[in-house]
Amino acid sequence: MGPHPAVAAIRLAVRRVLHDILNDHPAPDENPHERPTPPLVLVACSGGADSMALASALAFEAPRLGVRAGGVTVDHGLQPGSDLRAAEVVLRLRELGLDPVDSTAVAVGREGGPEAAARDARYAALDAAAEAHGAAAVLLGHTRDDQAETVLLGLARGSGIRSLSGMAAVSGRPGAARRYRRPFLQLDRQTARKACMVQSLPVWDDPHNADPAYTRSRLRHEGLPALEKALGKGVVEALARTAQLSRDDADALDAWAGQAESSVRDASGLLECAKLYALPPAVRRRILRRAAIEAGAPAGSLFARHIEEVDRLITGWRGQGVINLPGKVVAQRQGGRLVIRQG
Repeated sequence: MGPHPAVAAIRLAVRRVLHDILNDHPAPDENPHERPTPPLVLVACSGGADSMALASALAFEAPRLGVRAGGVTVDHGLQPGSDLRAAEVVLRLRELGLDPVDSTAVAVGREGGPEAAARDARYAALDAAAEAHGAAAVLLGHTRDDQAETVLLGLARGSGIRSLSGMAAVSGRPGAARRYRRPFLQLDRQTARKACMVQSLPVWDDPHNADPAYTRSRLRHEGLPALEKALGKGVVEALARTAQLSRDDADALDAWAGQAESSVRDASGLLECAKLYALPPAVRRRILRRAAIEAGAPAGSLFARHIEEVDRLITGWRGQGVINLPGKVVAQRQGGRLVIRQG
């Protein structure tokens, strides 16, 4: 008799991702007599159902594929006893057979709000752990439900198709573009919880996930249930499908903008307004955004309204003055050219 369907589902999802990681990190062939060191894959685990299910699946599948499996838990220090909770998670991961296992305490700042600040601190800690251990990848337990919530949050921001594309199955920061893998994006949250239950894995429910002070919590407990009541039970699946379609479209437009950029610059490298005007708005605005970031505007502070204002220098020219952008970057039109530079 095989494993419970929920356990089989989480293991299959992890197996597929481990195969992808092995393909990304082939064994060196310069010395066929020397046994290569197996790649190390870490699981980021909070102790919640999603990440505990992920850790259990990694512990089961990794040795069968010749992959080393470890774990890391991040103590955000936002609740009393969070250090004890992190120590419990470390113990559970070691009981699953993961090694190495790290616990990292972080200081959460305030920039961008509590949720964004905690996320930034967490990813910085995960990056540091991956680099310290030379890990090939870090697995994250985001589910299809998390993806649906992310799409709705992006829709509420009104910041374009990229914000509707949700979380990528594979992502990373500059220099480690494929570090993070999300095996459960096609699985629902209930499957992960069921897999923990049938394996008798203890899980911790973070009180922040039920705290109405947090936007995502309100969306999870009030917004999505209301949408499902009004539109039917397929809302989560539809939103996750929207994320993938939006990501494909956004990637295509990014590629188009990258190819078009050189053709809209003059011999000195300045952007030519007439050539920009001839491009589709979605392509032109991507070029403008990229130019602003290259001039020093922080990507996280550069919103759609900033780019629309710069775009009007091309599409609605009325002799406007300098446009001020985040990061002390300015944009202005000079003799048919668009100049974006540090002010």
